[in-house]
Amino acid sequence: MKQVLYTLVLLLGTCSTLLAQTDLDITVLQLTRQTPVEGATVYLENNAIGLSTSGITNAQGKIQFRALPLNGSYRVFTRDDANYLETSSDNIELRTNGRRSVTLLLPTRTEQTLNEVVVRSTSTSRINTVNAEVSSEMVIQKVQELPVEGRDITRVLYRLPNVSQATGFFPEAPNVSINGANGLFNNYLIDGQDNNERFLGGQRFAMPVGFVRNISVLTNNYTVEFGNTGNGIINLTTRSGSNETTGEVFLLSRPGRLTDSPSAYAQRDLSGNQVKDGFQRFQGGFGIGGALVKNKTFYYLNYEHTTDVKDNLLTAPALGVNQTIRGTNQFDLISGKLDQFWSSKFHSSLRANVGIVAIGRQAGGLTGGNAFPSAANAQDRNSITIANKNIYTTDRFTSETNLQYARFRWNYARALNPNSPSVTVLDPQGVGIAFLGHPGYLFDELENTVQVQQKLTLYRGNHTIRAGVELISGTHSLFGGGNPNGSYTVQLTQPQLDALRSRNLGAALSPSDIPADVTVLGYSVELRPNSFGKTQNILSGYLEDQWSVSDKLNLTLGLRYDYDNLSKGGAASGDFNNLAPRFSANYKLSPRSSLRGGVGLFYDKILYTIYSDALAQNNTSADYRRQLQALIDTGILPTSTSLDRITYDGNLSVGGTSSGGAPVRYLQGPSAESFAGQRNTFNGGENRILNPNGYQNPYTVQTSIGYQYQINSNTLFYVDAVYNHGYNLFRTRNLNAPAPWDYSLSGQLGIARSTATADSTRPIPVYTGAGGAQFVSINGQRLAGGAKSIVVTETAGESEYYALSFNFQKDRGTGPLAYRLIYTLSSLRNNTEDINFRAQDANNFAAEWGPSVNDRRHIINGIVNVYPLKNLTLTVAALIQSGQPINRIPDASQYYLVNSRLSPVLIGGTRRFTNDLNGDGGSFGDAYQGNSDRQPGQSRNSDRLPWSETIDASVQYQLPVGDRGRLEIRADAFNVLNTVNLSGYSNNATQSNQIQVGPPSAGILQKNAAPPRQFQFGVRYLF
Repeated sequence: MKQVLYTLVLLLGTCSTLLAQTDLDITVLQLTRQTPVEGATVYLENNAIGLSTSGITNAQGKIQFRALPLNGSYRVFTRDDANYLETSSDNIELRTNGRRSVTLLLPTRTEQTLNEVVVRSTSTSRINTVNAEVSSEMVIQKVQELPVEGRDITRVLYRLPNVSQATGFFPEAPNVSINGANGLFNNYLIDGQDNNERFLGGQRFAMPVGFVRNISVLTNNYTVEFGNTGNGIINLTTRSGSNETTGEVFLLSRPGRLTDSPSAYAQRDLSGNQVKDGFQRFQGGFGIGGALVKNKTFYYLNYEHTTDVKDNLLTAPALGVNQTIRGTNQFDLISGKLDQFWSSKFHSSLRANVGIVAIGRQAGGLTGGNAFPSAANAQDRNSITIANKNIYTTDRFTSETNLQYARFRWNYARALNPNSPSVTVLDPQGVGIAFLGHPGYLFDELENTVQVQQKLTLYRGNHTIRAGVELISGTHSLFGGGNPNGSYTVQLTQPQLDALRSRNLGAALSPSDIPADVTVLGYSVELRPNSFGKTQNILSGYLEDQWSVSDKLNLTLGLRYDYDNLSKGGAASGDFNNLAPRFSANYKLSPRSSLRGGVGLFYDKILYTIYSDALAQNNTSADYRRQLQALIDTGILPTSTSLDRITYDGNLSVGGTSSGGAPVRYLQGPSAESFAGQRNTFNGGENRILNPNGYQNPYTVQTSIGYQYQINSNTLFYVDAVYNHGYNLFRTRNLNAPAPWDYSLSGQLGIARSTATADSTRPIPVYTGAGGAQFVSINGQRLAGGAKSIVVTETAGESEYYALSFNFQKDRGTGPLAYRLIYTLSSLRNNTEDINFRAQDANNFAAEWGPSVNDRRHIINGIVNVYPLKNLTLTVAALIQSGQPINRIPDASQYYLVNSRLSPVLIGGTRRFTNDLNGDGGSFGDAYQGNSDRQPGQSRNSDRLPWSETIDASVQYQLPVGDRGRLEIRADAFNVLNTVNLSGYSNNATQSNQIQVGPPSAGILQKNAAPPRQFQFGVRYLF
């Protein structure tokens, strides 16, 4: 045992961080007069870790217990003395980085004994008498009573105020939105430490329910200790061991179509990807915690595994293939934690989280597809986090030193056949009949992140002064682009197709089975098959004074500073002026009520993908640099622009149907080295550059005012009004956009501008020559190596958010009922939706001002827990939301192309129709990113989907087993009433009903719906 302890000392002593300290503020008042009691002795106990201490109240009746461990629960109490009777507050649970306040009311010996406190620790939200932080939390006991799909902690978050289910812009996007904002900008923390994958945003490690002790969401006006987001903080407090050995072993199953109601629409798995036929989920795991040395050394270990089983349909009629292909998702989540109490003043913690995630893409499609198993791949999201904290506290100060290392690998398409070419097979008529081999692209991103924090808290009379510095350094490396093994498009003759079908290969068809003499219609290979990246450094510092002016009034004034080196972009220097002052006041109207308010600035980080995209989609070709110089000469780019700083040798797939004058033969295409001189190739889509002005960090000015009232020991009411104004938000600008289009012509005449006409109006015009080759024209000279569109990310967007949130909650106490009721009225409007958002036409962002994709106006959230019998718990959770916005796009059958003279463009004597009204080539992709035009006469997000109503329920019963064990049997039902909801659920914008064709009179085409009624069953042994 001594050797184990020596090893532990070495580990904890050479590192430093994680969970931030938690202070507990106690106010002692005389019961009837409500006046402070000076000189009262207050005792603090935590039997789980053997902690016992006491202190004496000051002239304000206050005492602060500082830097408390998060293990176990606390009891604060006074004892009978000559003047007062005993009173106490029990079962107080603390959260990471939290500042708790409790008021004890002391009856005099002449008064009736009243064992009551104003703030009960069993509340999921408590009265905050310290600052103006707008936050909410939920302890693990309440989480375990909720119907939660797959023990996924993110499914709990939207049960809290100011948090809603999110519409994202890619399947794996975060599924929750805070204050209606883009979920990419949430700041995820574990024990107060960074848990963000820093490429796009979202969780790095998907924390399971089994390792969580407390969930807290900070939505507005939180302390300057928190930063790197203009949005909100999602902070998870992990479990710790205690003197008593406790744990759980569980099995959980979602049988799928055996019990679920049928639906015509695809659903989404826990990763956000679509699934349909045959989907099932099986989960199992365990958790155990206890003491290695009583009162000194504690541990907790958790492991959870999930297997999803899902079926796709492989359909290739021309090859005689029609069969079901089974695939799986695999999730392994491993967590461990050690807590060491060296003395009453010094304690340390070491935590590790390992996530191994493989999301399968087996073959086929949800309702049919011709991607064969040889092209199967998996999305890996693997992470390792190791974090340590050391906290030393005295009567005068607390020091906290934190260090964390994290590794995250996101391989978006790990190929089953990584050395294979990718092959698109066409039949004699040119129709695609099979896709084989490599998936055709690479996206393998690796992050290595180190986080260092040093925090110091000084206690000087009625002032608590906090200061800290932090460095987050993340090294990024991305291996991306096209297939370095080559990509082929081939066309079979009828005899070749007949011969291939006669072999009856079925799903085993692979690239080597295609005839060697097949006609090659196209060949390309990645020109830059290697990784690239940059190290992102975010340096932060803060200073804050929490001033207890009196027993009723607390003032907090703080200042935070952040510098993100990615803000440099393509400029000579970065954004150095990110000073963020924050102020809050909290006035205790009575022991049961308080008024709070605050205002502050909150700066966001630069998402690495902004920088990475500007590298990957960039070029250094001579013609491209000449085109950029022309934009400088015309004033579109600033005269100070350095072409060397804004350009880069990015990814580029090049090729052709011949090599050295000879046709490319199947599987004999030339290597990337053969095309080394072909970077000077025209890009008919878009290139990017680093912004020559750099990037200003987005920021939000937040203002809030709130009122809290503890009705009784079990019931709490509070209301918060919030106004947030966001500046410098991300969006993209096309530096070579066509001239504006008069959309009234489309609305009145049903016409659309041709692409050729639009291209001729670009600042650097684009033309099509003989044989269809495109070029840019500069001073009458044709350049074959330019780009049609040149896109740059700018930080110039704005947003406005208003919200009024009412919260009413009751703890069980000694009765059979507990509940939480939340109503939020809100509005979010902006002129940018996402990092890739662009204006519909000619960079006219003023016309984009409108409701956000996540704007919901009304959200009613209710949770009711009923305890009818001992060991039996019934829970009903209802979520009612007003409809999400609809973006209406043109009906392509209603608008025909015209040239510059408004004459019809004819193909074979027939008018050509399109939904690309302005001809800029943006009729593709996600309508919410601005990549398509909108219905004439309709502004952005001008229509609404119907309301959404979902009721979930759970029942759980615990059977005593032996002296300490319990066997829990439970069933969860989601969408009990089997309501068809077209709105309000977590979804991907491109798959949702929020994009509709035609005017509002066209109605709503149902493309998707929230999950139908589904069931989940589980058994758990607790000890």
